[in-house]
Amino acid sequence: MRQEYNKLVRDRIPEIIHKSGLKYQTVTLSEGEYQQALRNKLMEEAQEVATANKANLATEIADLLEVIDALLNSYDISCHKVILEQDKKRAIKGDFENKIMLLWAEKKEVKSIKHENL
Repeated sequence: MRQEYNKLVRDRIPEIIHKSGLKYQTVTLSEGEYQQALRNKLMEEAQEVATANKANLATEIADLLEVIDALLNSYDISCHKVILEQDKKRAIKGDFENKIMLLWAEKKEVKSIKHENL
């Protein structure tokens, strides 16, 4: 029975399917399609991390990091640049060490500007 996937897979998946004697079809994506597929894969892997049990968490995080590495490579972003951005954000907003969950906060009221005052 045929099952539709239409998603980015690791490079050796077609070989693995072939060795198991099954039929399959693949397509090579353009760079733009690849980048979008990576973004979709990032969401898929993040969801798997979010629902993983403790025993599988490291494996799911490894999959997520593999997609992040591919995104960095595709967009020609260095790990060094990411670490610098991470350090900047930590300096401004902190990290997650204190386990703080924000329950609510008041919003500032925005005064509307009347057109006759313009």
